[in-house]
Amino acid sequence: MTPEHLRRLIEGGETLDVEFKGEERQALNDQELVEAVVCLANRPGQATGWLLVGVEKDGRITGARPRHEAGTTDPARVTALVSNRTRPSQTVRVEVVRLDGADVLVLEVPPSPVPVGTADGRYLRRCFAGTGEPACVPYHFHEMQSRLADRGALDYTTLVVPGARWNDLDPLEIERLRRCIRERRGRSDEALLELPDVELAKALGAVEADGEVTAVRVLGLLMFGREEALRRWLPTHEVAFQVLRGTDVEVNDFFRFPLLRVMEELEARFRAWNRERELMVGMLRVGIPDYPDRALREAVANALVHRDYSVMGAVHVQWSTDHVEISSPGGFPEGVRLDNLLVTPPRPRNPLLADAFKRAGIVERTGRGIDTIFFEQLRNGRPRPSYERTSEANVVLVLPGGEPNLDFVRLLAEEGLAGRALGVVELLVLNQVWLERSVPTSEVARLIQRPEPEARAILGRLVEYDLLEPRGERKARTWHLSASVYRRLGLKSAYVRQRGFEPLQQEQMVMTYVARHGGITRREAAELCRLSPDQAGRLLGRLQGKGVLVRVGSKRGARYVRPPEK
Repeated sequence: MTPEHLRRLIEGGETLDVEFKGEERQALNDQELVEAVVCLANRPGQATGWLLVGVEKDGRITGARPRHEAGTTDPARVTALVSNRTRPSQTVRVEVVRLDGADVLVLEVPPSPVPVGTADGRYLRRCFAGTGEPACVPYHFHEMQSRLADRGALDYTTLVVPGARWNDLDPLEIERLRRCIRERRGRSDEALLELPDVELAKALGAVEADGEVTAVRVLGLLMFGREEALRRWLPTHEVAFQVLRGTDVEVNDFFRFPLLRVMEELEARFRAWNRERELMVGMLRVGIPDYPDRALREAVANALVHRDYSVMGAVHVQWSTDHVEISSPGGFPEGVRLDNLLVTPPRPRNPLLADAFKRAGIVERTGRGIDTIFFEQLRNGRPRPSYERTSEANVVLVLPGGEPNLDFVRLLAEEGLAGRALGVVELLVLNQVWLERSVPTSEVARLIQRPEPEARAILGRLVEYDLLEPRGERKARTWHLSASVYRRLGLKSAYVRQRGFEPLQQEQMVMTYVARHGGITRREAAELCRLSPDQAGRLLGRLQGKGVLVRVGSKRGARYVRPPEK
């Protein structure tokens, strides 16, 4: 740890990975130090944690008090203290760093794959408090189970339910599973059809049996449990379907049924509320529902399969006038983030339950149901789905509704008739270019969550299909719809404007901005004209070359203004 690195950590303030412990008023005793280490070891994520003793909550460096003889602090003895007083034993790296004339005791705390407590049984975890600031709070047993499930170290649905018996399972629900398998032949595991009830449940992992059932697992209750058994043994399981009209709630149904029955109940309600319009493309009839059936089914199945069954809270399906929102308790499993959602390998929180849904044919056996959600939403001319409102406590999916883009649907239908099948990645790119008119390669790579070389390959394929055209060179290259697409849409003049007059329009926009605000920076020009920073720099350089703007300042402080009048 260098003084420069330490200063950057302090300037960044307290986070989930950084905690300040000031000793200006009172020295930190050994127990408090060990508890602070335990708290950081139990934080979410995989980043390195830092405990900075001698830094106040407001970032002031007041210095750490000596912990050992002769007015010194021995890092090796602090390391041994933490190791001896934590279970499982934690090894931390300890340094004393001199900064601004004061000593700061720095403890580097690695994240632990399993819950860590003090030797006397105290467990704490790092999280955001109700004030929005990071804090250390008690770490309860069900939260430990949830964290282990997030990391793939525990499948909650495999746990045996003490007291639950075979009689708590409904044979009608087992027959419902058989019917589901028969209706989805080719996508389901038909070998289950010939098994007796007990053997079928055992094959799924729902029960433990050796001739007769000796134990019922959480999966058994979720798939086949009677309603009264679910209420008694698994009170965390609940599903809500709500229809909202502004602030009014028109429908407010709550279910505690087994999961296959829940799926059927929700699908029946979707059919009742989902409208569909028709679009003719030549002799082909294209149905455009308010919300695609496959997207809804996959989204609900994902919410049921991946929710955290160790915590209270219902899976909510809220049907509004312009969107459907599906939320489930428990954040993303560890390793899944908004910026890798489309490319990360499947990480089910409840693998045994996910396998049961696959064998029933309800979800994609590839585990890539999220691709289906995005594909169906875009194929029907709707904006792409959004997970932006997801938090540590809930996964929230929003499927936008509203008026579909019929021209986009027609274009995709014509491509299908021509034998050019477009996947979810191509649809994401086309949809973004359609909305933004012109998109740089870097933005495409960010959108599809792939490296730029892969993005360029996909863009090249769309150029081969005569759907996109490039403009510019290398890093300045942008992409827009081709002349063929504009012609098919009957918008020939729009293509001419896009290709021929856009630079002039951008120059006029910049000059108008300067006239109003007295000047413009490269960042402001990029935001104004929807350009990359390099493109904005060239645009401003072009105006400077024409003599209508002059540059004042240098580097990031540069600003472009009108030249002084002579």
